[in-house]
Amino acid sequence: MATMNAETAELVKSGFLAAVPFARTLGVEFVDLDHGHAVLRLPDRQDHHNHIGGPHAGAMFTLAESASGAIVLAAFGDRLDRAVPLAVSAEIHYARRAMGDVVADARLGRDPREVVAELDAGARPEFPVEIELRTADGTVTGSMTVVWTLKAAPA
Repeated sequence: MATMNAETAELVKSGFLAAVPFARTLGVEFVDLDHGHAVLRLPDRQDHHNHIGGPHAGAMFTLAESASGAIVLAAFGDRLDRAVPLAVSAEIHYARRAMGDVVADARLGRDPREVVAELDAGARPEFPVEIELRTADGTVTGSMTVVWTLKAAPA
């Protein structure tokens, strides 16, 4: 798969942040973005903390789900005129307490060409995005899988 050029990456980033106000509210930041890979960061802020001093589980869920959504836009943004991306399900596992900034490293779980071929054939394809949550020092604190679909847009 070709690497995303800087202009396209900036369009995806700005479009995502414009379309997802809650990610902006949390201060989610893009670290890296390509067609099948996205890394987003949740900065350590007091108003994100839970009762044990780390980021609230809901904030980490939002970070991970946002990283998965960014991949969907990066991989299928050129199809948004005829397909609506929708999250079908999400499962998250919290492995250990996170402290400080948290990073969500997300990868597309299927070849986008297969997904587009199914869409072109009239199907409603589903595809997973796998996300690893970790602290700034690389400690893995959790994982998440979001299953997405592309629903044909009304004609």
